[in-house]
Amino acid sequence: MSTDSAFTVPRFAVEKQRLLAQLREVLPALSLLVDEEDLRPYECDGLMAYRQLPLIVVLPENEAQAQAILKICSALKVPVIPRGAATGLSGGAMPHRDGVVLSLAKLKKIVKLDALARTAIVQPGVRNLAVSEAAAEHGLYYAPDPSSQIACTIGGNVSENSGGVHCLKYGLTVHNVLRVRGLTIEGEIVEFGNAALDAPGYDLLALMNGSEGMLALITEVTVRLTAKPELAQVVLASFDDVTKAGDAVASIIAAGIIPAGLEMMDRKAIHAVEPYVKAGYDLNAEAILLCESDGTPEEVAEEMARMTAVLRQSGASGIRVSQNEAERLMFWAGRKAAFPAVGRITPDYLCMDGTIPRKNLARMLIAIAGMEERYGLRCANVFHAGDGNLHPLIMYDANVPGQLDLATAFGGEILELSVKLGGTITGEHGVGIKKIVQMCAQFTPAELALFHALKRAFDPEGLLNPGKVIPTAARCREYRLTRSAADGADNASVNAATRY
Repeated sequence: MSTDSAFTVPRFAVEKQRLLAQLREVLPALSLLVDEEDLRPYECDGLMAYRQLPLIVVLPENEAQAQAILKICSALKVPVIPRGAATGLSGGAMPHRDGVVLSLAKLKKIVKLDALARTAIVQPGVRNLAVSEAAAEHGLYYAPDPSSQIACTIGGNVSENSGGVHCLKYGLTVHNVLRVRGLTIEGEIVEFGNAALDAPGYDLLALMNGSEGMLALITEVTVRLTAKPELAQVVLASFDDVTKAGDAVASIIAAGIIPAGLEMMDRKAIHAVEPYVKAGYDLNAEAILLCESDGTPEEVAEEMARMTAVLRQSGASGIRVSQNEAERLMFWAGRKAAFPAVGRITPDYLCMDGTIPRKNLARMLIAIAGMEERYGLRCANVFHAGDGNLHPLIMYDANVPGQLDLATAFGGEILELSVKLGGTITGEHGVGIKKIVQMCAQFTPAELALFHALKRAFDPEGLLNPGKVIPTAARCREYRLTRSAADGADNASVNAATRY
């Protein structure tokens, strides 16, 4: 087994014709893709800066076919890369040149919806929004709502532990999943969790959330459904200073208010979004906050009064409250369109995903402004402010030599600063290939060794999504040598983040 220097992923000696012959015995012809023009759409996920053609793509139509594929690949020592809708932004679904991409796109049935128990059993290819659409007639919905919810799938949501703009009150995917059924690399059926509130033994269900296709192939998920609130209302607050906006977030939580949603956008993000969506955002603001309250009309009225009072005390220069459902949805449409809006004004961008304590939001924005000057690149910032999850969008042009490297270094510095400020390198987008180096900043060698041991317990040959998420000891040694030479720049960022 040799190593591919570009991504430091293991190489495998694969007998392609033997593999194809066995796959053709268990799959219909249209479920097996081998020609380059058919493989090309699978060469990357939402992280389009890095691409790799897979050896083969398979699209099983049911769990039995997926099981047969895994048994064949395990016996022949062929790597398998699980793939959902490929909306992921960390390269978690990027193919392996010696491997099989196993797409779960055809497993898209809602197996059972139990309105009384408020649960739904769904296959991994079911779209996030489709669950809420199916549950709507019962007055229910599925709470986690990533911005890509019209396209992203439940299997991918579990793999990345996705969140969304309402995760502050209603939680991430891990808080809304009761059971996961899947297949090991050997094709063994495994189940984690159940419909009860608790289960004996180790909590392996939590382990599957955010596992990024490294431990098992997800084939079925039981999700928790939530009752639709009687009323929801949003306050749109403008600030003439990002520090005031960041401090307002901390003040809302300190006041004992847990909004249904609490989002923040800086000036660059506002100016990208408003011409695109026309959501009514204040173009003179340095930052805006979107704060939502939901519940009974009485609960909403009381919470909105408290929230607007805190926002005024925090120095908001303007406050608008949605007057109807259409206006509420329009306010949120701007935030949910931030990524495509930024895509209209720059040839390329990298979306990062660090998480920091809420009290440090303004400090991070100040530090990022300093990084923009040093790297010569622009950065628009959107935040799941309520839980400190930042999504800096670093703009660059891949056609300009060296700019991708600059953007990557810029993003890496943001993530490393997140760790120094008491946070983590990812909140919901996963590690994939994009942040694997920063895992060396987040975890000690002993902790990473435990991660490798856990991976081996599920996948002894390292065939599921190899080369992702967990860095090798050698890579971390190289990282530490590189970082020791960059301590000056790193210290400058920390100083900027603690200047005021």
